[in-house]
Amino acid sequence: MIVSICLLVFFGCGLNFAQPGDESYVSKTEFDALKEKLENLETKLRDTEIRQINSDSQIAELKNQERTKVIFSAAAGGSGNIGPFNTETTLIYRAVLTNIGGAYSQYTGIFTAPVAGVYYFTFYSHGGGEQRAMLKLYNNNQFIVRADDHPSNDPADNGGNAVFLQLQQGDQVYVRLGENCHVWGGSNVTTFSGFLVSQL
Repeated sequence: MIVSICLLVFFGCGLNFAQPGDESYVSKTEFDALKEKLENLETKLRDTEIRQINSDSQIAELKNQERTKVIFSAAAGGSGNIGPFNTETTLIYRAVLTNIGGAYSQYTGIFTAPVAGVYYFTFYSHGGGEQRAMLKLYNNNQFIVRADDHPSNDPADNGGNAVFLQLQQGDQVYVRLGENCHVWGGSNVTTFSGFLVSQL
């Protein structure tokens, strides 16, 4: 495109293959050299334009990543024991302390990844020593890690665990209370938290 325009300009200015001796005479060798320089210039300009487009795209992606913030922390809430139940049960942390990005549901107890990325999750439980306390963290339907404390004569049992997970958009993470287990819901001592570490 640029070469074509420049060639038109040359011809419009009287640069053509006139006879030797004419003021407007340009030899074929000189013309080919000029044409090659123009083609090189066009290639450089095209490369510069592609680099600019790529840079703009990378800047937009970085801005988008900066806007994507996902942080939540919630406590089981209530005023007493949760459980025991005769089957494994998803624990619903109803007392939401923070939920930036709105990815955690206080109605289902489920965190749903809004973007693909690496996330960090942690959960902690408190329970009476006379009853087993066990929590399991799941990614979709897959068991990942657990925190477990067996019944004992001491007055309280505490436990916790943490994990980094690489999630796809829409993946769900939640904590389940083990069968015939319990945790204490009061005083915000049984918690579930997580945040987006790096978007992929």
